[in-house]
Amino acid sequence: MTLDAETVLQLGALGALVVVGPVVVLTRAPRAQVIAFTCYGLLFGLACLAFQAPDVALAQFVVGAVALPILVLLTLARMRRHQEEADATRARLKKERQG
Repeated sequence: MTLDAETVLQLGALGALVVVGPVVVLTRAPRAQVIAFTCYGLLFGLACLAFQAPDVALAQFVVGAVALPILVLLTLARMRRHQEEADATRARLKKERQG
């Protein structure tokens, strides 16, 4: 049995998804998760192209590999800023109670 180039490409895309999928799940740091998820989104888009679904691939590239990671990074930055503000407020209130 011989494999044509299309089948090899499809198997390679699926293999890459099998490898990167657990990395996304097992990564603990939020920024690293975003990077892993972006890689997974790009690979999934390439897999869609390999399986001749260009419309799904385009949607995946735009949403899964660009828009969603940007939104998650912006959310992480905002959460960090709010946490810093809350810490500063707690410290100021503690100082006022003591002084």
